[in-house]
Amino acid sequence: MNIPALDLKRQYKGIKEEILENIHSLCDEQHFILGKSVSEFEKKIADYCNTRYAVGCASGTDAILLSLMVSGITCGDEVLVPSFTFIASAEPIARLGAKPVFCDINEKTYNIEPSLIEEKITKKTKAIIIVHLYGQTADVSPLLKVAEKYKLIVIEDAAQAIGAVYGKLKKKAGSMGDLGCFSFFPSKNLGGFGDGGMIVTNKKSFVDKLFMLRQHGSEKKYYHDVLGMNSRLDALQAVVLGVKLKYLDKWIRGRVERAEYYNLTFRKKMGGRIVTPYIEDGNVHTYHQYVIRIPGILRKMRDGLLVYLHEKGIGANVYYPQPCHEQKCFSYLRYKKGSLPVTEEAADTTLSLPIYPELTEVEQEYVVGSVVGFIHKI
Repeated sequence: MNIPALDLKRQYKGIKEEILENIHSLCDEQHFILGKSVSEFEKKIADYCNTRYAVGCASGTDAILLSLMVSGITCGDEVLVPSFTFIASAEPIARLGAKPVFCDINEKTYNIEPSLIEEKITKKTKAIIIVHLYGQTADVSPLLKVAEKYKLIVIEDAAQAIGAVYGKLKKKAGSMGDLGCFSFFPSKNLGGFGDGGMIVTNKKSFVDKLFMLRQHGSEKKYYHDVLGMNSRLDALQAVVLGVKLKYLDKWIRGRVERAEYYNLTFRKKMGGRIVTPYIEDGNVHTYHQYVIRIPGILRKMRDGLLVYLHEKGIGANVYYPQPCHEQKCFSYLRYKKGSLPVTEEAADTTLSLPIYPELTEVEQEYVVGSVVGFIHKI
């Protein structure tokens, strides 16, 4: 059996005609950069996230970079960010000459651990990037309190969590900090036909400058008040994503149903030998990834399971095998092994299984059976 990590062909099949109709209309218009399609989609995203404004850009990475730029982050500043995340959460910090200060995570949610934040703050700290990993929001309330105390900018990296809800505040991912960042990379729950990103905010002062920064620092064509960049969401992505947005909540429910099936089946077959995703009370987890952990397993055994599943035709993955603080590009920061123990353990023991709304029960049975069969052998 062949079960990919994500099957976008199945998703496309159900909405093909609607997407092609919108693309054909765009081709007739011949307006591919910004324009009406983009501004309409920006409004839809702002409405969906319950924010006042949204600004499209070229990628989720650019969304974080632009958010840092509009926040005034510059050379010598420090920005707190979890290490257990994709490199794009931290890379833009260093690109501006600022220093990423890597933080450890909560062992249950894999999100940044609020209780460890305050000890990392110095006079140079200017911002916190909160990553909502795998589709569940971090514990935002205590982070906002710390940020208020030290007058820090809060940027939410919600690239994996569009539609997720933080139970304590009953707010959606991206809407709680000063700025929220999204990625529309094709594999995301809301994915385009290429790269794309979005920044949401409730602050008009940020929006005006973001519009300038994403277009070479220009408010009036050929006149450049500040140094910006070329980071515009193109109209093709906007029309595709506009169609897909109508189905997003339905797709999230489908992911939740399949996660619940995994949870129940693993509990029946393995008891506590497999740790399934933990959800904080009141949270809505969107399951961008369905991540399991096998306590006590060595990395080579986890990697052996990954190879075994691939041999069985199952698109399992590891997100992420090497935390940011151990990446060669950040070696100048001189983090030592053991400096972020929970992060390092997660990198050694976690594994992501296929999850998407079109996944069938037969396919899930095969995935579970394969995982269980391997573990019984070790």
